[in-house]
Amino acid sequence: MRARFAAFRDGDTDSLLATWHPSTRPDSLDLTDNPTWRRLQIVDVVDGGPDHAAGIVEFRATYLNPEGSIGVLHERSRFIREDGRWLYVEGTVSD
Repeated sequence: MRARFAAFRDGDTDSLLATWHPSTRPDSLDLTDNPTWRRLQIVDVVDGGPDHAAGIVEFRATYLNPEGSIGVLHERSRFIREDGRWLYVEGTVSD
């Protein structure tokens, strides 16, 4: 999760796509209008330990919009482990 946040924050599409599971990964990403990501707060973690093949991470990520307002992305993300790497499958955004 932290690697995905850092990739979004840095606008690093290659690293971001590398964290995505092939079954749900988009062909490309355009981060041109990417907001300025400020902070990642992990809210909840379900499984995802050394003996797990899947896990869920709930997080809040704060960002700065171009006009200066602060926003929050609140998501519950599902990951699976393949070949020792955690890969993002999908997420549900909360209001």
